[in-house]
Amino acid sequence: MVQVGKYNTLKVVKEVDFGLYLDGDADEILLPKRYVPEGLAIDDEVKVFVYHDNDGRLIATTEKPVATVGEIAMMEVGGVTEHGAFLKWGIMKDVFIPLSHQTTRMRVGDKRLVFLFIDERTGRVTASEKIDKQLSNYELTVAVDDEVNLVVFQKTDIGYKVIINSVHTGVLHFNEVFKELRIGDKLDGYIKNIRSGNKIDVSPGKKGYTRILNEEDRLLAILKENNGYLPYNDKSDPESIYSYFGMSKKSFKMLLGALYKKRLIEFTQTGTKLVDAD
Repeated sequence: MVQVGKYNTLKVVKEVDFGLYLDGDADEILLPKRYVPEGLAIDDEVKVFVYHDNDGRLIATTEKPVATVGEIAMMEVGGVTEHGAFLKWGIMKDVFIPLSHQTTRMRVGDKRLVFLFIDERTGRVTASEKIDKQLSNYELTVAVDDEVNLVVFQKTDIGYKVIINSVHTGVLHFNEVFKELRIGDKLDGYIKNIRSGNKIDVSPGKKGYTRILNEEDRLLAILKENNGYLPYNDKSDPESIYSYFGMSKKSFKMLLGALYKKRLIEFTQTGTKLVDAD
């Protein structure tokens, strides 16, 4: 069954001058010509995003929207009416957010964190700022060490309140990040700890050596691009490490340690160099 507001893999059933029609179970769904990948033919399958146009017809596109149904994302207000506002979706169609789902009245150019859902009355994708109703830690769908998607929700005294997989809430503590985050920022992370009352602590990136192994080739490539030397080592300050490498000092030291044990790098008083750089 076709899922509106989400990605679907559909078969091509008919070709017309203005595009292709895809098998949508009860209905055929138009993929306009401008979005047809080169070489796509009848009986081929294609991954598309499906939504309603202004006339209520289902349309497919290969463009990528800002968010899909069930997700939370920062979206920009593109227009307002007396009944609500329209949010830029990243595709030809905007998403409507009724006044009743706004926390404060929106203005063109505002950027708001919203949740996308299917309105039961219209069957169309709709947005809401009342995100708290969609989040719960009562029954967890995650466990310690799970990799998750995070969206920054609020800034608190101890860190950032984040939305986990558009389902739960957690805390990303200040000592885990080395740059200012903004509401709506998205990042990958993992579940670091689950405390009493299902309170979740998260960390950015991937856990431990799983993350470090993926970074080894990157650091070696950066060293080669810089003639085998970088003015950074385990004594460099955390801010400069994060600014250049995009990782915490703890992760950087783990990475250096792994490469040093493999005898691929060596340390100098002022930085790090490749063993075979001379």
